[in-house]
Order: sequence, then structure tokens, then C-alpha cells
Amino acid sequence: MPASPSTARAINDRHALELLQHEGPLTAGQLKTMTGLSRPTVADLVDRLQGSGLIQVVGEAGAQRRGPNARLYGIVADRAHLAALDVRTQSVTVVVTDLLGARLAEASLPIGGDVDPGPTVDRAAALVERTAAGAGATRLHSVCIGAPGLVDPTDGELRTTTGLPAWHRMLVAALQDRLPARVIVENETNLAAFAEQRLGAARGRDTFAYLWLGHGIGAGIFLDGRLRRGASGGAGEIGFLPVPGTAAMPSAVDCGGGFHSLAGSAAICALGEEYGIAGAPRTPEPPAAGVVRAAVAGSRDDFLDALAHRLAIGAAAVASVLDPGFVVLGGEVGHAGGEALASCVEERLTEISPLRTDVRAGALGGEAVLSGALLTAGEAARGELFAATG
Repeated sequence: MPASPSTARAINDRHALELLQHEGPLTAGQLKTMTGLSRPTVADLVDRLQGSGLIQVVGEAGAQRRGPNARLYGIVADRAHLAALDVRTQSVTVVVTDLLGARLAEASLPIGGDVDPGPTVDRAAALVERTAAGAGATRLHSVCIGAPGLVDPTDGELRTTTGLPAWHRMLVAALQDRLPARVIVENETNLAAFAEQRLGAARGRDTFAYLWLGHGIGAGIFLDGRLRRGASGGAGEIGFLPVPGTAAMPSAVDCGGGFHSLAGSAAICALGEEYGIAGAPRTPEPPAAGVVRAAVAGSRDDFLDALAHRLAIGAAAVASVLDPGFVVLGGEVGHAGGEALASCVEERLTEISPLRTDVRAGALGGEAVLSGALLTAGEAARGELFAATG
């Protein structure tokens, strides 16, 4: 059935807005060419989007040719403001951007290991509000929080998880209550995988596995272009994966004895001590990143091969179940290891798995969580605002 006039207008508006988002400012003539719409339809579309406050004249084109210049139209970047949070065990980082993702303000708050949850939540929530105000955002439209732990796929709530600070879940609830914004919660590793798929080492790939190597271990899974979260939001919790080479088995409340015992930051630091390698971590990255960076700088192939053997065990388990064909070593440790570590893991993986799997170093490091959160907040805001025309 043909679309109704209002539906057709909404479709055309959305198409034009997406072109302006990806291409930057365009003239009405360029919009006509790119959309295939008639000149009168484009003229109506431009008037409608200007009236809604989504686009505005941002300049002129054609200064080098004879005749009148054409107006350039662009998205009104301050039509909405977004925020992204990277919530770690001992810190919170917040970034505020405009609708097009330009960063306007950023701040971090270190948090001690043994803290009173109530005051900690108040301080973290105040940090978000203060950073938004400093960016000129009187009202945030969409906020995405990246946090460790399980996010329930049915209601989007961060589940209470043994081993994680109580203030994590309390902060999510406080922000949902205090901010006049849409608040989205997502597992940090999933956000990092999303960022690498859009901006980094897995750019354009529909199927791949992302291994987060930081203080802890996690995996993000993309299959057929979709991020897979699992029935309870726990897809990729490979820190609990039973593996050979550990002294015990993991339990439902403790990943000690699982893959985490081989590839977590503490385990990598201990391996570095065995090989006489110590690193100077860059605050607040995990100490293991400094160890791996020192090993790469010193061409310590012996250490890298031993670490690659450990990482290949987890990668082989993922490959045997999912056959992603491509694995990204992400997080601060994966970024520090670079292609030197990635090539070692790929070689080891070839020895223990019959499935061809390319391994690459993540391009975004620890920044991947914030980048993924900003992408998620931006898509949510634009999805709502762009659909409100027509």
C-alpha cells in the first residue's frame, strides 16, 4: 500500500536529516539530488525542518560561480544535549556533547574502594549535573551509562551483582530520578564493542567477537549485524568461563578460577613478575596495561607469547561456539599490546582451533566505553527528534 502523505513526509524528513548528519551542511539542490525528491517537495521539507528547529541556514555555497549563492542548511547542533558515563569500580567519567556528537565538556571523579554508597552517589550525580551546566546544557535529552555487570534485557535495569559496588545500581536510579532525560543503561563491554564496530578495528563488520581486557575480562558479541546480549543480559561474561591452567573452578558468585584468573589485570601483572617485566601504568588504566606496553617496547616476545597462550584459550572457546571469524582485543590492555600481541594470539589460536579467526588490536582502548555510550545516546536522541517531524 502507498504511504500516507504524513508517513511519506516523515520518511523524507528522516532521510534528509540523516544526510545532513553524515554529510554535513547541504544546499536544497544537493538534498534534491541525494534524495531524488522533486524541487517543491524539498522546498516544503526544508521549510518544515526549519520550523521544527532541527535545521538552520549555516552559510552559503557557490561563491566561486556567477549568480546568487545557494543557502547551506545544517542540523541545529544545540537542539539537544547528550551525556555519556563510564562507570568503573573506582571512578566515574562523564562527557557532554551536542546533538552531532561534538564534545563540550568532560570530567572525572575518582572513588575509593571502601565508600559510603549514599554520599558517593550524590557526588557522582552532582558531577553529571555540574558538567552538563558547564557545557551550557540546561536540559539533557539522552544519557547513556556504561557500567560493569548484567543489564536486564527486558527492562534495561542494572542488576545487583555480587562483587560490584552497591553505589553502581544506586547511581543509575538516582540519575533516572534527578535528570529530565532519557537514561539508558548498557554493559560497558557491549558499548565498547559497539564503538569498535562503528569507529574502530571492527568497522563495518557484521560478525565479530570483542574481548575487553582491562581490570577484568568481558566479551561483546556481534552476530549478523546485531549485538547479542543473551536471555539474561549475560552473553559475554567470559570471566566465569572454566578454563585449563587455573587452580580452581569459578562459582556463581566468584570468577576466581575462571578465565579471569588467567587474563585479568592482576593475573597479567603476576605473569609480568615471572618474566621480570614491570610497567608504569597511566592513571587510571589497569596496571596490566603498563606491563604489556613495557613488554611490547622491549620486544619481549617470550612474555607476549605466554600471555597470548592464555588469551587464545578464551578466544578459542568463543570461536568454537560462535565462529565469529574475527576477534578484537580491546580495552586498555588490548590497546597496549597492539598488533604485536594480536598477531601472537592469532598464531596461538591457529594452533588450538580449526576455525580460521583473524585477531586485531582494538583501536579505541579504554575510550571505547565512552565512545559507545555517546553513539548510543546520540542514536536515541536523533531517533526521537528526527521522527517528530512530518
